[in-house]
Amino acid sequence: MNDDQNLTNNEELEVYPEELESGDDVEFEELDWVGDEKKDKQKLKDLREQLKQVQVESRDHLTALQRSRADYVNLKKELDEVRDTTKKKTTEKVLGDFLPVLDSFDMAMGNTTAWEAVDKNWRVGVEYIYSQLKNTLENNNVEAIDQVGVDFDPNLHEPIEVVETDDANLDHKISKIIQKGYKMGDRIIRPARVVVWKLK
Repeated sequence: MNDDQNLTNNEELEVYPEELESGDDVEFEELDWVGDEKKDKQKLKDLREQLKQVQVESRDHLTALQRSRADYVNLKKELDEVRDTTKKKTTEKVLGDFLPVLDSFDMAMGNTTAWEAVDKNWRVGVEYIYSQLKNTLENNNVEAIDQVGVDFDPNLHEPIEVVETDDANLDHKISKIIQKGYKMGDRIIRPARVVVWKLK
């Protein structure tokens, strides 16, 4: 058996420079990791710091993105509300400009004797135009305030005259409509001008 055969698998051959004979060619392989444990630990520490910084930046970007989305949703909601309010006010103003025209129709047709004396064909045409105007108002959620016998409401009614009564049931009730009022939904376009009963 030669010396090489005496080595077991678990044994390592150690060669020291002083044991080498002169003239022997020996090549040493340089291993970067050997003896650089401190450098590796520092590199790992640096990488961890970089990872923490990237995570913080990532969270900041995510927070900013979520805030931007929330701001966008809120702004869109505000713009929708402003648009709806502007549309309602514009519609209210335009429809309000038609009210004097309706008042003129009401006055003309309110005098039954004079109205019945007008040529029937002409009267039917005017009544048709009047009904078109009323339909336009109804289609835009506009209602007339023209009921008598209901309680006086300062939000809906403007008192023009007070009439005394002996009937306690009529106290603060609407006796007569002088000029119709109009409302669009909950908004009052114009209060009704009314005569109100008052108990003596």
